[in-house]
Amino acid sequence: MREFVRPVATALGVACLAASMAIHSSDGALAQARQAPAAGQAAAPPAQPPESKQLALTDKQIEGVLSAKKDFDAIGDKRPSNVPAALNAVARKHGFANYAEHEIVENNIRLVLDGFDPATRKYVGAEAVIKARIALVQADKKMSADDRKEALDELNEALKSPSPAVTIKANIDLVARHYEKLAAALADDQE
Repeated sequence: MREFVRPVATALGVACLAASMAIHSSDGALAQARQAPAAGQAAAPPAQPPESKQLALTDKQIEGVLSAKKDFDAIGDKRPSNVPAALNAVARKHGFANYAEHEIVENNIRLVLDGFDPATRKYVGAEAVIKARIALVQADKKMSADDRKEALDELNEALKSPSPAVTIKANIDLVARHYEKLAAALADDQE
């Protein structure tokens, strides 16, 4: 069931992304630290939905997100005493000004990925992906009735507020060129 629902969770915005980060970190410390400002820095403004921060992606940014994945995972595993500083250091190492910039880029990538049909690896839009997942759940005879109902409820709820439209169409082509690597790397966060 999770394979149908988890990818849709990122389509629901920054709040769901934060929740998936909390799940990724067993005690939530990494998720809390990602929101906390580093020592000596002013608190960041409240998180805004991805649609207000869409930007034109570059190959360099996508490569930075991919190369930083292992280092960010290591921070979650080690839980250093100063997690915000460690997150910022990893982001700078991979070409970002800070962790916040990395998150904006990753959210833009996820926004585009939400609209890719995993079967065809073509961009069809988030709403079409959710509808396809609903059809898969309805057709899955191996799924228990309770799991099916839960998955359909979550997918139907996600259908009410799919990811915002991608306003920078060049991002679709760019993400398509890196689809295999991005889908594999970012899917780890959804489990």
